[in-house]
Amino acid sequence: MRNSNKELRAYEEEQERATMSAYDLHTFVTDTGVYKYEFETPEMHQYDNVEEPYIDFPGGLKFISYAKSGTTVASKIRCNNARYYKSKNLWELNNDVEALTEKGDILNTEQMFWDTEKHKIYSEKFVKITTKGQMITGRGFESDDRMSQYVIKKPGGEIEIED
Repeated sequence: MRNSNKELRAYEEEQERATMSAYDLHTFVTDTGVYKYEFETPEMHQYDNVEEPYIDFPGGLKFISYAKSGTTVASKIRCNNARYYKSKNLWELNNDVEALTEKGDILNTEQMFWDTEKHKIYSEKFVKITTKGQMITGRGFESDDRMSQYVIKKPGGEIEIED
């Protein structure tokens, strides 16, 4: 028995539909009662029936990571569009990405990936890191997910050097 074109289109459309959607979402992730993460988004859609399941945040995302105490903010990230690939434990952050570190450094880029399993963030795009007293630019960077140690692959900008 063959399926008609109409039945095939209906099946494909069902596969492409979100299995869950949420709006104006603000949530905390805890571990044994201690805050680990907090995130806020105007819109979230989860797609489980696709080849590579993902969660889409088309209205952007604000993300806060807490230090081990659960009371001190370790870092903040915001972007205008995000996607989380469930099988890879990988976040893709896009469009006006800004990350604020515990030290007060600010990273700006148009695209950043966060591998939550390897605790690594990286980008191949143009980046600007503003610290107290200097601004460093470059193309591509790699860091731990707390941005306490980072490497800019092709650096530029003004770097202050002590005599």
